[in-house]
Amino acid sequence: MLCLMQWTDFTRQILFAGLLFALVTAGAPAQAQPSWDGTLRRVHVPILMYHYVGVLPEDADDVRRDLTVQPDVFEGHLRYLVEQGYSTITLYQLYDALMLGAPLPPNPIVLTFDDGYIDHYATVFPLLQQYGLTGTFFVITGRADANDPAYVNWVQINEMAQAGMSMEPHTKSHMSLHERDRDFLVYEMLGSKQSLQAHTGMDVRMFAYPAGRYDDETLRIATEVDFQLAVTTQPGMQHVTSGLLELPRVRVSGNTSVSGFAYLLRGDWLVQIKRG
Repeated sequence: MLCLMQWTDFTRQILFAGLLFALVTAGAPAQAQPSWDGTLRRVHVPILMYHYVGVLPEDADDVRRDLTVQPDVFEGHLRYLVEQGYSTITLYQLYDALMLGAPLPPNPIVLTFDDGYIDHYATVFPLLQQYGLTGTFFVITGRADANDPAYVNWVQINEMAQAGMSMEPHTKSHMSLHERDRDFLVYEMLGSKQSLQAHTGMDVRMFAYPAGRYDDETLRIATEVDFQLAVTTQPGMQHVTSGLLELPRVRVSGNTSVSGFAYLLRGDWLVQIKRG
């Protein structure tokens, strides 16, 4: 029985019609599936990708520095979003917009945080609440199972979920899903999904590929275990119904100042990437 706690009113209103259409298109892979009403849609929504948000350790290497946004800088990002009239949405709302044509608020944006580090609970979560924003957190469920102090635990995950944050799977172990056999993929993808559902009581339908690594077999398993959307590390802001399991994101790095943040959101850099 599906849990509709995270589904919008718009979804529930046309659920019956959508299920009928799903029966007709059941044989098509999710990444090539048209919308429930048969319309191919394109939606412009920046999906920001953060990793660490905290104070750098003294022995931080270049990789850690690149992945870490300082708390005061992160707060500057949030303040900019509020001042510029951005509205944080969930991936469930983005799915509704793509599949159903559901309306989105002005200047929609999705904030995603990968890996489930403890600073997501200690720093990110309270700042999002302070500014009236929401986020999507992709957690490594094996870390929560092990009560690893560097990562969020199940009590914290539940607290965040109850406060309106989206808690979604990022596999059980954070190992690459590229060139893996079926059993491994099912264990990592379905296993992490079931863990989150069991601990939070919520229907989990979103996914992030570890390090953005995946292939055709990964996409097939994502379809089989009923993920609606999956995010990658590919750059972009345009999302289409033909790419539900390969959504691009906008990477926020450790040296992204507030002015650099504004530049990222304008999207000029994407034109340069395409030209290159």
